[in-house]
Amino acid sequence: MGRLLYASCGAALILLGGCSTIVKGTSQQIAVTTPGARGAMCELSSPAIGTQTVQAPATVTLKKSKHNVAVRCVAQCYADGVGILASHTEVMTAGNVLVGGVIGLGVDAASGAMNTYEPSVSIPMSPIPNCGSPRKGKGTPMAASPIPSAKS
Repeated sequence: MGRLLYASCGAALILLGGCSTIVKGTSQQIAVTTPGARGAMCELSSPAIGTQTVQAPATVTLKKSKHNVAVRCVAQCYADGVGILASHTEVMTAGNVLVGGVIGLGVDAASGAMNTYEPSVSIPMSPIPNCGSPRKGKGTPMAASPIPSAKS
């Protein structure tokens, strides 16, 4: 009976070894916003995800990794906005050290599941003054107003 119990516990530890991988998964949804610059095109890039482009506001699914994600947003008449989506260690990783040991930690590290990102990233963008408004002397000439006829 003792051997069966030890074998069962050992099997459970191996199966639960990649705890974050099983519970939290290897990808995560992130909301991308550009307050005041709706419709901005945002490029997210890192060694793990390559480059992904979305039009804000959007929700994008990213593969988790230890690498931070660089975010760059552009929109007409706005200064480019940049930011970083930082990668953090998932709290559940501590459980692997206690329960899953080295095997669980290795599984979570290899899959990226031991990492997490903030659930959203907000990229501020500043409007460029006078952008899009016609410049004096450069725009199209104003149409002449009709002259009232003297035949009344």
